Amino acid sequence: MSQASSSGLGESAEKPPEGSRRDFLFIATTTFAGFGAAAAVVPFFSQMEPDASTIAAGGPVDIDLKTTAPGQNIVALWRRRPIYILRRPPDLLASLRSPQLIDLLADPGCNVWQQPPYAANWHRSIKPEFLVVVGICTHLGCLPKCFPNASPTVPVAAWPGGYFCPCHGSKYDLAGRVFKGVPAPYNLPVPPYRFVSDTIVRIGENPSGEKFDFDSIVQI
Repeated sequence: MSQASSSGLGESAEKPPEGSRRDFLFIATTTFAGFGAAAAVVPFFSQMEPDASTIAAGGPVDIDLKTTAPGQNIVALWRRRPIYILRRPPDLLASLRSPQLIDLLADPGCNVWQQPPYAANWHRSIKPEFLVVVGICTHLGCLPKCFPNASPTVPVAAWPGGYFCPCHGSKYDLAGRVFKGVPAPYNLPVPPYRFVSDTIVRIGENPSGEKFDFDSIVQI
């Protein structure tokens, strides 16, 4: 498996800067008023925060999604990599099956092995409502930003909604599927994960009976 390059996040994802405990697990909450553009970054709840040894060992991380609003993209840290979790309301989910969108995608059928078998579906997730992907662009390891709403101008012209990498212009839809004609070659990776309750997702652990190895993906 090839690793993300030292450009953008690649190097820092493997060796986070020293700092407070929020460097080990954080949440970046992109909140859309009426799904409009407004953003805020806040530290994650301390009771959900794993210690440094858990992060270093790449152990599972539990995230409580109870307060995640529809249209909200939150960020957690697993194996020193950012994990994006997007709660997709029905209208955004419906857009993923649009023939017009699918025609713009390089790998809409998830044929390249960038996800576990249990996420190789049209919504690339266990629960359609929640997308869980590694938030590292498959081009040069930068951090894509979430712009879930369609827009004629933001962040680029004729934006259909999804993730946009400002470094070199790579685009992904709201299932992390890469667009044709951009520098990034592959869909955003999906890590192993499972739901331990209706609202708590455990990153780094497969559902019962599944044996997906994250190191088997094509690229991160």
